[in-house]
This record gives sequence, C-alpha cells and structure tokens, in this order.
Amino acid sequence: MTDISKHILRHLHSVHTMQEIAEKAGLLSTISAVQSWQCQRLLLSHQAIYQQKNYQVALDFFVHELYGPKNFSQRDQDIIRVVPKMALLLPVSALQSLASALELNALTYELDFALAKQLKDQALDDIIINRETYLAAYRACNNANMRQQQIHLIEVMGKDLAQAVNIRGVSSLLMLSRKPAKIAGVYTLHQFIDSGYKAFKPISNVDDFILPIVHFEQGLKDQMFDLNMPNPLPTLLA
Repeated sequence: MTDISKHILRHLHSVHTMQEIAEKAGLLSTISAVQSWQCQRLLLSHQAIYQQKNYQVALDFFVHELYGPKNFSQRDQDIIRVVPKMALLLPVSALQSLASALELNALTYELDFALAKQLKDQALDDIIINRETYLAAYRACNNANMRQQQIHLIEVMGKDLAQAVNIRGVSSLLMLSRKPAKIAGVYTLHQFIDSGYKAFKPISNVDDFILPIVHFEQGLKDQMFDLNMPNPLPTLLA
C-alpha cells in the first residue's frame, strides 16, 4: 500500500473515532448544528466570490462536501473498501487531491467536536448557536495552531484539486467509470470525486478563487482570537 493510501485510511479512521467519541458524549446533534451554522457563515462571508459564476460550484463543494452536516459514512466506507485498488487505477495527483480533501475533512471534524463541546459546557440550558455563543466557544477552544492548519489545508486542497482536474483523460475516466462504480457498490465515492472535478474544472486560475478565501479566513481567525477585537462574525447571522 502506498504512503498516500495509508494517509487516506488514517484520515478516515480519525473521523470515525471522533464520531464514536461524539456519540458517547451526546454531541452528534450539536456538531451537526455547528456545521450547519458554519455553512451559513461561509456563504455570507464569501458572497462576492459566490456571485461569480465560475466559482459558485467550487464554493458549494467546499461548504457542503467538506464543512457541512452531510453524512459521509457511505463515501468513507467506499474509500476504505477500494483504497488498495485506487493506488493502481488513479494518477498520483488524483490520489493526493483526495488525501488532501479527507485530511481537511478530518481536521475540521476535530475542530467542530471541540467547539460543540465548549458550547455544551457553556450552555445554562438549551444549546444556542449565535454570533456571541459561537465566538465564546471558539475562543475557549484555544486552538489557534489547529485553526491555522485548517486554513493552510484549504489552500493545499484547492491547489491539489485544480491540478487533478487537469490530468489528461480524467473527464473520460470519470464518465466511463460511473456504471462500474455502481456495480461495485462505490457510487457514492464516484459522486464525490466527480463533484470535485466538476467544481474546479471551470476555474482557469485556482489562486484567483482560493487565495481570497484563505486571506479572509486568516484575518477572521486572528480577529476572533484577539480579545481586544469586537465580534467579527457576520451580523446577519442569528
């Protein structure tokens, strides 16, 4: 098994372990609520990018396939089942883009778990997520280094995906593999890869899409951890 394949499996097992811990701690519903709230925040924060036609699908992919409360268990099971064969069938750059996406997904879930726990600990009664409670929980996590790594992985994943979609013949490969993927029982994985391809294919220069997001999120993170700064979260959020 290749090193990239091992990394892919490690990221998947990390998420699975965190989900088991979250279930035992009664945090699954709170994590899902955190993820939904963050999706709203991301779309509000990056409306200028979202309004650009070539970037809409890519931002939707980021928000809903990596940050949202979508259940990825079937996709992850598909990957675990076929990862040894993937190393033989897919180009290295395609495998690397998948590994980057799953690493970001795993770290994001760990951060969501920590934030959900803080929200639960701080709640006097029902858990409420709004600008104030989110900021308080975010700061209480005291994990600026992990947040910085998350932002770095956003940039890495974006560039890896952009490189993968330019592989010669990848469009034909995805089209021809759709039916075999259904037969093999890994269609959910195929949909995920195909969605990433379609999201980034229209982007001629990935830096024009990804760097504004990275720079904004970097500034937001710094402000949120600065106790002397006012709440920088969008005011349209409850």
